[in-house]
Amino acid sequence: MATVDVTVFGAGIFGLSVAWACVRRGARVRVADPHGVAAGASGGIVGALAPHTPERWNAKKAFQFDSLIAAEAFWAEVAEAGGRDPGYARTGRVQPVADDRALGLARERAAEAASLWQGRAAWEVVPAGAQGAWAPVSPTGWLIRDTLSARLHPRQACLALAAALAARGCEVVREAPEEGRVVWATGVAGLEALGAAVGSPVGNGVKGQAVLLDLDAREAPQLFADALHVVPHGDGTTAVGSTSERSFGDPAATDDQLDAVLDRAVAAVPALAGARVLARWAGVRPRALSRAPMLGPWPGRAGHFVANGGFKIGFGIAPGVAGVMADLLLEGRDRIPEGFRVEDSLQSPRARRPR
Repeated sequence: MATVDVTVFGAGIFGLSVAWACVRRGARVRVADPHGVAAGASGGIVGALAPHTPERWNAKKAFQFDSLIAAEAFWAEVAEAGGRDPGYARTGRVQPVADDRALGLARERAAEAASLWQGRAAWEVVPAGAQGAWAPVSPTGWLIRDTLSARLHPRQACLALAAALAARGCEVVREAPEEGRVVWATGVAGLEALGAAVGSPVGNGVKGQAVLLDLDAREAPQLFADALHVVPHGDGTTAVGSTSERSFGDPAATDDQLDAVLDRAVAAVPALAGARVLARWAGVRPRALSRAPMLGPWPGRAGHFVANGGFKIGFGIAPGVAGVMADLLLEGRDRIPEGFRVEDSLQSPRARRPR
């Protein structure tokens, strides 16, 4: 195989996005994953790209906002380059308002969003009736609606990235030598390997279960109610998820916890009642101890880098992660935001505990 500038291990959302950003800048890149594209947590079905609340602004929230704004152009270019649809659409999100205190807070956040979101998206409080039948049950009769949230189909998005890379001469292979600058975007296994190398844990896997329904609401916004995401996809299906399991046996098995998720979803969103189940999915998502992504150099390992810990926001911040990692790899320019660095997890209280 020809020598490359960058080798990326891991064909999930972070690995493929970083590879794409590097290829776009003219770098020779190879992606390797023994299990293939989107074989782990990135092969899921939910795909909710949603912002944090517009308040107490910080570098993390600003980074996420910029990435969500950039997503439309990012995924349009990927689709055009590779000829595959990632399922992206900025359809917004609707949430119920639980009580009077939450209503007051939601209105405060609407005012904050008007400033912090720079007029590029809105966070507003609307009467429940304004949303029609596609709405969660709201005890107050009010809903929060934002226009920043978007959706995509996770597995389809990864396949679209792989197709775009292939069109630019970068294939995803099963194994490869460590050539050039090396990026480790290997999910839970990567967190374990980094923890072993530094002598303390840096993160863990959190299992999630989700269900795909035969319900066509493709033009409707995603819903967030009772801590569950309800995401209509462009192919006429609707995903519901997910659990967050710290302890589990089989990482790929679904069980009665998923049945409970569906029951809760139907109670929160009556429009889901009676929809046929098409598929059940389970996977383990990588979560860093800092609860933020881990980006940057691998400590003590020159020429090696980490892009891991996307957990629940990996797809939403992928355009931003791709850009800052390409800057670091190809130009030596460090734009990684505060809180997203590898050392942030290494310095967390849990990581400093004796093993």
